[in-house]
Amino acid sequence: MSADNHIEGSGIGTRLRAARERCGWTREALAVHSQLSWSAIAQVESGRRKNVRPQTLAALAEALGVTIDYLVEGAPSSSVMLEHQVLLFATDQEFADTVVPFLSEGIERSEALLVATTNGRFELLREQLGSDAEQVEFVERDTWYTDPAPALLELEQFVKAKLSDGALWVQFVGDPEWSGTSDIEVGLWTRYEALLNLVFAAMPTSILCTYDTNTIAPEVARQACLTHPHTIGPQGIAPNPDFADPGEYVLER
Repeated sequence: MSADNHIEGSGIGTRLRAARERCGWTREALAVHSQLSWSAIAQVESGRRKNVRPQTLAALAEALGVTIDYLVEGAPSSSVMLEHQVLLFATDQEFADTVVPFLSEGIERSEALLVATTNGRFELLREQLGSDAEQVEFVERDTWYTDPAPALLELEQFVKAKLSDGALWVQFVGDPEWSGTSDIEVGLWTRYEALLNLVFAAMPTSILCTYDTNTIAPEVARQACLTHPHTIGPQGIAPNPDFADPGEYVLER
């Protein structure tokens, strides 16, 4: 494709605005990061500019940490878009203090939201979210986390269905039960966590996995740190220095 060619797409403006808002940026801030003019960004977002130059899309995608494929088609690509975070918590309030803001941000951006946890934590989240909780889908974790393979497939189907229906991003909170889990089951579920990094890498998806430190063994917590590229907690999101390459992790004996 030559530099003079243009790419036409009616959804570019919508996805550009969604990606910008996920960064918490104004159009002026995006203009600074992308080295494009504010007016050019406004024209693309509003749909007034139908044909967008490839170099313009490249500058916007690089600044926003998304891909050109996503801006043009809303489709997966070879670049990593997944946000996969782990929360280690000791009380239900610590759980809510992180999960509620995570969901609230998605609600504000009209993203697709799914939570798999216990009925008691459902009520805690609903109470703190108020009427906004109606925009979140809740599933009982005992029915979701029955086996790694079906759970992985069901989450993949959910994400793809929501994206096909027009969702700009999908957020999932997974709160599995680890007490009473055998060593073999722990191995399978930690490989499930590692596989999430591969299966959803190119999808516009955020996955927050929560671990109750009162019910998990120290080895489970260690494995959780190996399978999540980022941690989240009171201090916010941070890169996880213990994160292991998911391909190597899955293939380990």
